[in-house]
Amino acid sequence: MTDQQPLGSPFTAASTAEEVVAGLDLTGRTAVVTGGYSGLGLETTRNLAAAGARVIVPARRPDTARAALADTAGCEVVPLDLTDLGSVRAAAALIRESVDRLDLLMAIAGVMATPERRVGPGWEGQLAANHFGHFALTCELYPLLAAGGARVVVNSSAGHTLTGIRWHDPHFRTGYDKWLAYGQAKTANALFVVHLDALGRGDGVRAFALHPGKIITGLQRDMTLQEQVDRGWVDEHGTVVGADFKTPSQGAATGLWAATSPLLADRGGLYLEDCEVARTSTPDQPMDEGGVREHATNPDSAARLWGVTLAATGATPLP
Repeated sequence: MTDQQPLGSPFTAASTAEEVVAGLDLTGRTAVVTGGYSGLGLETTRNLAAAGARVIVPARRPDTARAALADTAGCEVVPLDLTDLGSVRAAAALIRESVDRLDLLMAIAGVMATPERRVGPGWEGQLAANHFGHFALTCELYPLLAAGGARVVVNSSAGHTLTGIRWHDPHFRTGYDKWLAYGQAKTANALFVVHLDALGRGDGVRAFALHPGKIITGLQRDMTLQEQVDRGWVDEHGTVVGADFKTPSQGAATGLWAATSPLLADRGGLYLEDCEVARTSTPDQPMDEGGVREHATNPDSAARLWGVTLAATGATPLP
């Protein structure tokens, strides 16, 4: 029996961020939202703030973030480069200085299908930005998360179906494939919440991964227009033409549902999509049919990845 079973959410794939937070009062709650100044992150920040939350936005481009959030009350920006562990530790220190508890950590920042990039000690850039950086940030903020009995919400993707963790060569030393690198990073995001939830639930910390849906945002910045046309996502003018694409508000809805839904109280370690718990999918099912692969929810793989990532990053182990 798997916990990856729909719960009867009142929301759907078409629900918007505004609909999910309608009527919620988050006054007195504090959230950290990485990537909270563009795309889905900006929609998330605005809606959390509109519901009364204080939102801290760690940003690789602090000036850009402050400009984007200038008309959003209740927000503050701290510098953060997820591919630089020194920057991650510095950002966490700033956050610890300003708050004594966190109710919510939303890991929305990410990169997709980038050219080959090496960061840190030669790490593959997508794994570093999407997984290692968020892992280290979560570990450094864990005392605040435990103090708040927080929910941790991590944006994964249907791209996780492309590959499990390449234990033999996670950093693509034997030849780089931008889509497999993206898929591995998104599988890592999903496995991260499985083990984080297992470790954190005794402190009231619960974790969720999600597929936000297909949305054209800044995430496609490393893809040419022609690549997006060839995939049937947009036309030659950049207008979205692909089937089942969501607006940014619809794309932010599942994360906000994960962050606030009472249906998810006393649950965790789950993969969500379309404002609902996703079903497990089989390896022969097309990516577009949704669901989560077993390789992205396997507890043994999650524990193994946790150990590998802890050793790689030197992050502070959870108590």
